[in-house]
Parts: sequence; structure tokens; C-alpha cells
Amino acid sequence: MKATYIDTIRMVERLHRQCMEVIKGEIDRRGIRDLNNIQALILYNIGDGELSVGELTQRGYYLGSNVSYNVRKLVGNGYLIQERSPHDRRSTHVRVSEKGQEVSRYLDEFFEQHANGLDEIGLEQADLERTGNVLTQLLRYWSTPTQYTSAYER
Repeated sequence: MKATYIDTIRMVERLHRQCMEVIKGEIDRRGIRDLNNIQALILYNIGDGELSVGELTQRGYYLGSNVSYNVRKLVGNGYLIQERSPHDRRSTHVRVSEKGQEVSRYLDEFFEQHANGLDEIGLEQADLERTGNVLTQLLRYWSTPTQYTSAYER
């Protein structure tokens, strides 16, 4: 069981890295040079919403990234609009600009094409749902402190 568990963890990491490479390839193919893959994914995940920088950080979609740095770059390059919260001047909110919406639409089309091509490799919706359920169970397991407490500490 341990070997399979470790292999699964490694595969999740590899999948994330490969996904980021695929996104980078797509933005490069589109000739977008002032945006990296993580920043493109941030734009996609914000979508039509408005979030605080803290909420972006909490969602934790951006492994290996500094959200504040990426937000500054996205604002500076015109992909995000950042405004102070009217209720809490210490907090800032971001929303995607029209330039950023264009990138988000590119990624949406890209993900749609990929999803439509999964049946060609034998993956069906039910397969992805089962995989998502397993990954959700792992996330819950890791998110519960008593679950990963060392046997020596019990």
C-alpha cells in the first residue's frame, strides 16, 4: 500500500507540472509573452468573479507560486484590475480586465478541446469522476491533522 500511495503522490505532482507546461505551450502558441502559465491559470480561475488577494491565496491553486507577486505582474501588464475594498482599506480585490478575459476565454476553449479529446484515449466522464473522488478523499485525509499525526505522537 505504501508504494502505491507514494506513486500516487508523485503522479499528482507530475500531472500538475505537466498541466502547467501544457498551459505554457498554449499561451506561447498564442504569442502572449508577458504572462506565465501560473498567471494564466489565476486569470482562468478568477473568471468573471472578484476576489481578494487573500481568497486567491486560500484557494491554493497555484503551487509553487507567490500570489502577491503574480497579482502585481498581472495588474502591471493590464490583465487584472485591483481596487481597495470599500469596507476594509487594508484589503484589495481583483477582477479580470478585458485583456485578461481574452486569455481566460483562450484557456476555456483549450480545456474544452482537451476534454472533448479524452474519449480518444479511452477516458470517460465516469473515469474522471472516480479519479476526482479519490483525490478529494486524499485531500480530506491530508487536511485532517489527526490523520497524519505520527504514531509516535499518539
